[in-house]
Amino acid sequence: MQIKKDNKLGSWLIKFLLTPIILLIFLTVVFYWSSSQRNLPKLQSSDKTSAVRGSIISLDGYKVARSQKLYKVEIDTRSIDKDKLDLFVKLYTIYTNDDVTRIKKLIQSTKGRVVLSYKINPKIATHLKELAHTLNQKKVFISFMTKDGKFHPPIGMSIIESGENRRYLANDSMSPFLGYIKKVEVDDITRVRGVKGVEKFYDYYLFATKDQILKGPRDIGNNIIIEKNSIKSIREDGYDAILNIPLKLQKEIELLLSKNALKYDATEIVAAIMNSKTGEILTLATSMRYNPSNITRKDYDALNLTATEYPYEPGSVIKPIIFSIVYENKKVSLNEMINTHNGAYKLGSRIIRDTSPQKSLSATDVVVKSSNIGMIEIISKIDNINLFEGLLKYNLSLKTGIDLPYEQNGNIPNLNMLRNTSNKATIGYGYGLQTTFMQILNAFAIYNNDGIMITPRVVKTLEKNGKFYSVNEATKKEVISKKTADAIKYILIETVNKGTGRKARTKGLIVGGKTGTARIAQKGEYLRLYNSSFFGFANDGNVSYTIGVLVREPKKGSYYAAQNALPVFKEIIDLLIRDNYLKPFEDKNFEEVDHEILNNIKD
Repeated sequence: MQIKKDNKLGSWLIKFLLTPIILLIFLTVVFYWSSSQRNLPKLQSSDKTSAVRGSIISLDGYKVARSQKLYKVEIDTRSIDKDKLDLFVKLYTIYTNDDVTRIKKLIQSTKGRVVLSYKINPKIATHLKELAHTLNQKKVFISFMTKDGKFHPPIGMSIIESGENRRYLANDSMSPFLGYIKKVEVDDITRVRGVKGVEKFYDYYLFATKDQILKGPRDIGNNIIIEKNSIKSIREDGYDAILNIPLKLQKEIELLLSKNALKYDATEIVAAIMNSKTGEILTLATSMRYNPSNITRKDYDALNLTATEYPYEPGSVIKPIIFSIVYENKKVSLNEMINTHNGAYKLGSRIIRDTSPQKSLSATDVVVKSSNIGMIEIISKIDNINLFEGLLKYNLSLKTGIDLPYEQNGNIPNLNMLRNTSNKATIGYGYGLQTTFMQILNAFAIYNNDGIMITPRVVKTLEKNGKFYSVNEATKKEVISKKTADAIKYILIETVNKGTGRKARTKGLIVGGKTGTARIAQKGEYLRLYNSSFFGFANDGNVSYTIGVLVREPKKGSYYAAQNALPVFKEIIDLLIRDNYLKPFEDKNFEEVDHEILNNIKD
């Protein structure tokens, strides 16, 4: 009996002693797990929403270039319930239209984290986030053991911002002046920066300014709780750039140029329309275009903007400019008779010939009938210093200042070169100097704007959050007096009414302009290739437009500008009338000219 009591007492004593030991061990384990680092979601969380590059918008409201956020989809293959793999693949590919075989193979061949796609658009990303919630509810993602034997909670499907994609919704329209972009990595996010065109020139303003950062405590669903201690920075997207150019008109002009490039088998045809009073570029088009979204090797020749990056000898379109400099210096009058030597003149070792030989012409008719010999006589009337300074005033050795990058300077002879009689003489009819298309367009606008030169502008304004901002405002300067500008304007109108520009005549409009045809030089020799151009203006009672057309290397039909560049110029005027940019007034005195006469004009 005593033995039983002793056993009970011993058992009770052992339990009494073991209980605090077991409790101590339990508390130690709890403390260890609560204080040790484990792969559990943090109590604090942060979320970044990337800012987006600004859009480029046409004058008629189309977003011709816009950025779209891209998202990547990431999973941990160790966390997928193997029995539900097919379910996941099926649902994921339904949402993304991805290839079932590719996704399944990618998951099965990877152990750990894997990116299923880097190019998910915002709409699909939203749907995938909803799908991720559904997959969590269906326990498609489960806990797993890591290599070091630790228990890891489920890792669901993550949809994360990966960058932005630049989209050009008008395809090749507005190229190349619109430009293109390159991709750069910034903090593991793909950004874009401008390389050419408007994208480059306005890159500072278009570029996304500041991302949105949100920091705060998380809830059980790993969502950030907005409270007074939350930290939030406001997202600032880039500015939108609004063009002076309407997409509809631009596309119509581009179609017109492409058609005529085929007709004349030209390397390229360039055309531009500028408001003579404001400098606003209404159209800057070419037949040689590319899609900025998909640039291939065959597009490389089209990447540069001919209008601003291609200096060439302008030919006879220089004649009004030279005439204006001589006239401004009071060295010639409009009705003064000029000896044109019966159409043949020896200049050094060469004989210069006119296409329409005359014994003499009035100074006005020298330009109207485009006499090279007459221009040799006229340019000889001015001294070299005043001629050089006059060319400088026209900015022919400088950039126009148009809001596009990589604009080229012109190239005019220096004073030392002008001492050579032949050098000086050839400038009179457009050889021996180089200009760009935009320089000549800007020069001709002077005659339609009282002698005032104004900087051409492609972009009208910048916009952000409903507010408009002016940058790179156009500058003005007087190049010639109003009297001289009016005299040249009269000569250009006479050129269209009676001279080499008669194909441009349009009932009810004031039209003036000048043809120019010049051989192309290469490695010191002139080729049997030509640049043909027509620059001028078309005015109704309210609006004044300066228009330029350059046909590069036409190989079908006549190479004379009067038979290729001029007809394109006329088509542009007719299009402007049809689209109500120009409204002809009543003109009862207008008389048509015989087509046979027009088709035989050589200049």
